[in-house]
Amino acid sequence: MPLLSDRPPRLTVAALAAALVAALLVLLPGTAAQAAPVLLSQGKPATASSVEGAGTPAGAAVDGDNGTRWSSQFADPQWIQVDLGAPAQLSQVVLRWETAYAKAYRIELSTDGSQWSTAYQTAASTGGVQTHEISGTARYVRVHGTQRATGWGYSLWEFQVLGTAGTDPVIPGGGDLGPNVIVFDPSTPNIQGRLDEVFRQQESAQFGSGRYQFLFKPGTYNGLNAQIGFYTSVSGLGLSPDDTTINGDITVDAGWFGGNATQNFWRSAENLALNPVSGTNRWAVSQAAPFRRMHVKGGLNLAPDGYGWASGGYIADSKIDGQVGNYSQQQWYTRDSSIGGWSNAVWNQVFSGTQGAPAQSYPNPPYTTLDTTPVSREKPFLYLDGSEYKVFVPAKRTNARGTSWGNGAPQGSSIPLSRFYVVKPGASAATINAALTQGLHLLFTPGVYHVDRTIQVNRPDTVVLGLGLATIVPDNGVTAMKVADVDGVRLAGFLIDAGTVNSPTLLEVGPAGAITDHAANPTTVQDVFIRVGGAGAGKATLGMVVNSHDTIVDHTWIWRADHGDGVGWETNRSDYGFRVNGDDVLATGLFVEHFNKYDVEWNGERGRTIFFQNEKAYDAPNQAAIQNGSVKGYAAYKVADSVNTHEGWGLGSYCYYNVDPTIRQDHGFQAPVKPGVRFHDLLVVSLGGNGQYEHVINGIGAPTSGTSTIPSTVVSFP
Repeated sequence: MPLLSDRPPRLTVAALAAALVAALLVLLPGTAAQAAPVLLSQGKPATASSVEGAGTPAGAAVDGDNGTRWSSQFADPQWIQVDLGAPAQLSQVVLRWETAYAKAYRIELSTDGSQWSTAYQTAASTGGVQTHEISGTARYVRVHGTQRATGWGYSLWEFQVLGTAGTDPVIPGGGDLGPNVIVFDPSTPNIQGRLDEVFRQQESAQFGSGRYQFLFKPGTYNGLNAQIGFYTSVSGLGLSPDDTTINGDITVDAGWFGGNATQNFWRSAENLALNPVSGTNRWAVSQAAPFRRMHVKGGLNLAPDGYGWASGGYIADSKIDGQVGNYSQQQWYTRDSSIGGWSNAVWNQVFSGTQGAPAQSYPNPPYTTLDTTPVSREKPFLYLDGSEYKVFVPAKRTNARGTSWGNGAPQGSSIPLSRFYVVKPGASAATINAALTQGLHLLFTPGVYHVDRTIQVNRPDTVVLGLGLATIVPDNGVTAMKVADVDGVRLAGFLIDAGTVNSPTLLEVGPAGAITDHAANPTTVQDVFIRVGGAGAGKATLGMVVNSHDTIVDHTWIWRADHGDGVGWETNRSDYGFRVNGDDVLATGLFVEHFNKYDVEWNGERGRTIFFQNEKAYDAPNQAAIQNGSVKGYAAYKVADSVNTHEGWGLGSYCYYNVDPTIRQDHGFQAPVKPGVRFHDLLVVSLGGNGQYEHVINGIGAPTSGTSTIPSTVVSFP
């Protein structure tokens, strides 16, 4: 029989809140009692969406009298809000429900009474007295009921808001996007000249500090060739890709590197329609170069001019009317898209939810094809609603196939820019955290941001969106960003670059021991890239750890640098790339490379990975440096022995031990032999004979040999 997990049981949001409240009532020995928060709401003006009658006004819920109450009409939804009179630092909300309570409700905060953020939500309230610990700065606090527990209305004896009267200035939302966000409309003069100017600067600036975002307003643009260099993103500002059409090309080629595209990293194209001049657009990239939400009215060539080497890449939520020419791309992942066809394959081409994808045929040709993607949610994006900037937050999809936008308006919600702190270079971590506490989302404009403390994302449904590969560098060995164990956080479109002092981890999604169920509204991590070294000596013990259950990691490249500045076996030491402790985590498009020990460690139950690309660390000085007890080398992808259920599709690991080519690696993949642990379409390959693998997974699969660079494959495990 299966072993029982020793992990704590999963809790709903409501159960977790109750557990936290209970824990807060216990004062640990040796700790000092903290001063109680101040009751801020009593006697303050209150309003409501409705009242049952004259005897149950909104003000009765904030009068301090447990014998009077507010009661609404008998319909969903309803709300009650209190005006505290001035912004305050909030810490707690206490709701004393009458028999007619809310089964589902949100606690919402606002600084102006019109734009609201969610501080707490539940769909499983049991009524009675509910105490919720919250965090935020607000003048207005609202309880928004969405489902009644009885046939009556919503009824509160008391609605109490506690905290500290605020003296800090309110951080404004919105504002301009800064000088490195370059916005065009069809009447803008000399668009091509501006594109060319940035490309000249960024074409070979692999580890430079320049960061740029091009934004095209809806309309039609003629005769453009937007060549895209390092740290440059190009996006349309429509709600649909077809709102913004370029009669021309968005080009990535590799002339700067002698026709070799294996270092065409850190750039993106999103939310545009293209009519390529020659009928085919060239997008010759490797890692960290997403092609999202694009409509190519022709073909797409993924190889550089001359068909040199390429090691990408990623397409999602896109429609390519013609054929995609894979050519020299060693591996590629295409998700939830529509293509007119696909040609060629090298080692590992993976498709999920892609209309027109080639049939499953691994290993000859090496196509891994899933009819649908089990769970997906597209990346948030900036768009124009009339003249107002907003961020669209797409809805979760289950068993998705094809684009999210091809059949009418996309599903999701919009957040006005006024609810974002528009972060600009020079902003401190303290200010960024204050904005988050106030209830704002974050929009990082292009730039490099040094932070001397951890960015703390504690509020459910917070969006952290980067433009132009905005880059966060942790100083003094801090973790760059931590996400609380809350619902629906969206992290997207930025790079975290390790600092010179070792950080224990660079990105933490959920605290250690997280137990909340987030299946209905998971956190997503999309186009978030991790780098250790390359731009200078950097160190981190662990790149990214996912502790929260149900998290979706959709396209990441976690890279310990093998070239650039500050590179060496100990100089940019980083033992572990990606660790999963949460259950039901899904990775779609997982690229992790060159870590000193395990690149991926998976400890959570029911994990799934669709597409994995890995290279072991090039620079191991000798066999002893990578010896793992009696095992030769650390697996690229290790599933813990305690795990009972795990599944992966289309996973590859490569070795290129160029310092000591005699190094032997026992296997690329390691997993327990259990009925619930399954892998499909695995490969290992030695690049030119620089090191060799003995097996593919555990002791299964033929060894690599010689200098032929021919993969050893396993179609099914066990």
